[in-house]
Amino acid sequence: MRDAAPQTIYLADYTPFGYVIDDVALTFTLDPHHTRVKSRIAFRPNPESTERRFFLHGEGLKLIGASIDGAPVTPELSDEGLTCEVPDAPFIWEAEVEIDPAGNTALEGLYMSNGMYCTQCEAEGFRKITYYPDRPDVMAVFSVTINGPHPVLLSNGNPVATQEHHAEWHDPWPKPSYLFALVAGDLIAHADSFTTRSGRDVALNLYVRPGDEHKCAFGMQALKASMRWDEHVYGREYDLDLFNIVAVDDFNMGAMENKGLNIFNSSAVLASPETATDANFERIEAIIAHEYFHNWTGNRITCRDWFQLCLKEGLTVYRDSQFTADMRSAPVKRISDVIDLRARQFAEDQGPLAHPVRPESFQEINNFYTATVYEKGAEVIGMLKRLVGDAAYYQALDLYFDRHDGDAATIEDWLKVFEDSTGRDLTQFKRWYSQAGTPRVKVTETWQDGSLTLHFAQHIPPSSATPDPQPQVIPVALGLVGPNGDEVLETRMLELTEAEQSFRFDDLGARPVASILRDFSAPVVLEHDLSDDERAHLLAHDSDPFNRWEQGRILARQSLLAMIRENADPDRAYLDGIHAVVSDESLDPAYRALMLGLPSQSDLATALHDAGDVPDPAAIHKVSEAMRDALAARFAEIAPRIYQACQIDAPYRPDADQAGRRSLGNAMLSLITRHHGPAKAQAQFDAADNMTQQLAALANLIRAEAGDAALAAFESQWQHDRLVMDKWFGLQVLEAKPDDAADVAEQLTRHADFNWKNPNRFRAVFGSLAAHHAGFHHVSGKGYRLLADWLIRLDPVNPQTTARMCAAFQTWARYDAARRNMIRAELDRILATPKLSRDTTEMLTRIRGT
Repeated sequence: MRDAAPQTIYLADYTPFGYVIDDVALTFTLDPHHTRVKSRIAFRPNPESTERRFFLHGEGLKLIGASIDGAPVTPELSDEGLTCEVPDAPFIWEAEVEIDPAGNTALEGLYMSNGMYCTQCEAEGFRKITYYPDRPDVMAVFSVTINGPHPVLLSNGNPVATQEHHAEWHDPWPKPSYLFALVAGDLIAHADSFTTRSGRDVALNLYVRPGDEHKCAFGMQALKASMRWDEHVYGREYDLDLFNIVAVDDFNMGAMENKGLNIFNSSAVLASPETATDANFERIEAIIAHEYFHNWTGNRITCRDWFQLCLKEGLTVYRDSQFTADMRSAPVKRISDVIDLRARQFAEDQGPLAHPVRPESFQEINNFYTATVYEKGAEVIGMLKRLVGDAAYYQALDLYFDRHDGDAATIEDWLKVFEDSTGRDLTQFKRWYSQAGTPRVKVTETWQDGSLTLHFAQHIPPSSATPDPQPQVIPVALGLVGPNGDEVLETRMLELTEAEQSFRFDDLGARPVASILRDFSAPVVLEHDLSDDERAHLLAHDSDPFNRWEQGRILARQSLLAMIRENADPDRAYLDGIHAVVSDESLDPAYRALMLGLPSQSDLATALHDAGDVPDPAAIHKVSEAMRDALAARFAEIAPRIYQACQIDAPYRPDADQAGRRSLGNAMLSLITRHHGPAKAQAQFDAADNMTQQLAALANLIRAEAGDAALAAFESQWQHDRLVMDKWFGLQVLEAKPDDAADVAEQLTRHADFNWKNPNRFRAVFGSLAAHHAGFHHVSGKGYRLLADWLIRLDPVNPQTTARMCAAFQTWARYDAARRNMIRAELDRILATPKLSRDTTEMLTRIRGT
């Protein structure tokens, strides 16, 4: 029998916990299979709650004994926790439990990774460590004692006492249980320090396994840069004597912001030029910043309940995007964020997994760590900043930190801060948090006697999550570009508040081209019927980097769709326009490389479906390849010259300047390989002294069907490095021919180094298969069957990773009947699996629908 159907939890049912915790003392005696955890917790009745049922969460715990004020008690136990009669007065609860870290393959709670003890408690993992009110609004001061035969014993806060096999820690800042952390193992510290703006010295450590010491320097540099940036931009200073980061191989997420002890997936913190690409370095920099910024936006101020998850995650994603924009290229960062938003979040909004930024209900909270909560949540913060202005935004943030420091806050608290500091009514703006779906904004124009009138109509498609959507506040950044390319109206912020609105611009000497939604000022789908000539004009002259890129993207999409529907040739105006932009040496090389990118094959499938067509993944792949061939032919003459100009005769640095040049050079290498053959790629592979160049060359060799020897050489060179081998596994699937992608993935699962219980390795193979649009959706259905087989196998071991991988099926309804039937059969097969986890059951039930 499958596990009992998960219960639905509703935002409207929130009630405060009936008790306040004054302090928590935990003592751990570590053992792989028999770890003992003693808890001593000071409770008192909560005057703000009428609830007096004493319930503590607990899952998979063996209760050794419990007492209240020293007197033994016998609680009533269930699979979810325990209940007990308690005094209507302050009391001390003590309990001892036994847990099995080595047997904890779900990687949630206290578990082991290659002999190291580590924890992951967000969202509801602490209940697998001891009995506790495992909810974010219950905050307490923690003291932790760790006993174990390990040289390094770490927990949150500041060290109190350390001796062999024994350590004591105290965190002076009240925190919810999801921020608890413990690490114990044979680790080496890469140490540094940071002096805060008030003059306090903070010790910094990045702990790694022996052999990884040479991969720490960049992570430490990124941490210090994050600390400086947060002081300078947000005025936030670090608040402990010590900040520790630990790299863990087996981790479901990217990283976790536990107070003073951040735990990172190894892939999100370890880097060296030889083993990490420029993209890896940038990702590491961003994730380290993200987790550090949580110290204030997530830790000092946390969320009242998990429905408010976007309050900490959306805000912190927005802050880390600001950081990356300042550290690197702001236009490139903005475009990259939009590409990711459209690929992941728009797909959620348009499918069965649609939900508001703040959902009204959930069954399994782990399933709501989504692009909507994170990325759309960040876009909502960005819109708010655009609407009130930079100065008012930072003034409101200061008030937020002052008013809610130490609180478990809500979206209402967040918006009230802005209303109080700016005097603005945000009632309508709040709909961004409560309505699912991506708004569509249609623009039509009227030109008469030197006046341009823009007519806007906004529409949000109804969904099961939001059946009757209402108009939202949409900030639209607008500029006007004259016939000679000059800007006749600099960027102005318009506010859409009604279903239909018009704006008039007078005294124009000639009809301009409207540049709408500059910098992607709102997460909407813009429908603006410009001619190809007008789009080419903006591509050539728009002062806004995002919209310049956007027009090229639209021209490419229109040409690709015509190639699918009409068997048309690649559009010459698009090819010439991109050639002109990429040839412009005054532009940032990273931006020029971005301009060469095509809409993803999944984007094209969405466009076809939205237009009422049935997408054919094989046909989409064919025309995408034809367009890349056309680009290669158009750039045949200048690609070698640009490639050569991008070569760097200097030691490797992962900074924006060098990374941009490598990005453009490798874009040219792809075109060269297509048009001239693999000789240049082979030469780059043989000479590469960094992973960016080596991996790019290897990808080109695979595409050119000349990669067998290079793949073998790469494996021989890097088989000792688990993170590099993740790249080796993933690249083979991503670059496989559509007919072969599922077969390649299946063959790799039989490789001696395929550890399916490691989330990074599992995602390397099956995340890559899901990302291979034509390969995953192969007409035979073999991609669907293979993924389903492995999800069934993984679910009892790691439900979180299984549930997240189920999202590969979320767009199933847009394909032809044969594919829909095959996917439906696989979904039903997984759902019929005995004892399927709550995580996977909820995800598949939502995806499957009726």
